[in-house]
Amino acid sequence: MQKEITSRSGIHYFFAGWHLIMLPGIKRYVLLPLLVNIALLGGAFWWLYRQLSQWIPQLMSYVPNWLHWLNYLLWPLCVLAVLLVFGYFFSTVANVIAAPFSGLLAERLEMHLTGHAAPDSGLVDLVRDTPRMLQREWVKLCYYLPRALILLALHFIPAIGQTLVPVLWFLFSAWMLAIQYCDYPFDNHKIPFPAMRATLRRHKVANMQFGALVSVFTLIPIVNLVILPVAVCGATAMWVDKYRASHTVSGS
Repeated sequence: MQKEITSRSGIHYFFAGWHLIMLPGIKRYVLLPLLVNIALLGGAFWWLYRQLSQWIPQLMSYVPNWLHWLNYLLWPLCVLAVLLVFGYFFSTVANVIAAPFSGLLAERLEMHLTGHAAPDSGLVDLVRDTPRMLQREWVKLCYYLPRALILLALHFIPAIGQTLVPVLWFLFSAWMLAIQYCDYPFDNHKIPFPAMRATLRRHKVANMQFGALVSVFTLIPIVNLVILPVAVCGATAMWVDKYRASHTVSGS
């Protein structure tokens, strides 16, 4: 039975998140990260959609003349690349602001699913741990930025920037979103960031599936407003099934 649970795909956990946010006793912990996401991501995407008509032609200007016949394919790839970059950027900002509330949501859901609380649980511990949580967000940002800047620079290479880079952005965003949301339950148990990444790499296919779906749904208007708590809950369920037993002592 345990083997069957640990073999579940990232797709399973993403859609499980939609159910878990509605559980009695969990819904009230969904509210604060949900409000942060609605305020920031909603406003950001409204502004972004108004700018696309100016930015996409500028990106397309880097396409060499001999590739102009591919414009009908390159145009949607450029749009996808811009949406992925800004979708991840504003999601990251929302996650930094909502980090203490997302950590609390992950903690309460884990308690609901297992019957055991994470270490240092409770409102007082949440306030005390807020600086550590925000520092963890900074660690994730430092991991993300150098890789993102390399991909961003590749955007300005003719042909490659309009064809290969959007695909690389999507894969990179999927991996980073898996890291972003899976990190909440890991961090609740004080597991170091490098150890968390190493653990996720052992189940890379499932985590890429999970991150890819989060990335796609982040691009869908209205739906993307609730994706933050959904992803936190889905990642927490994945933590409970796949990772918790190897990172916590019995009864913790």
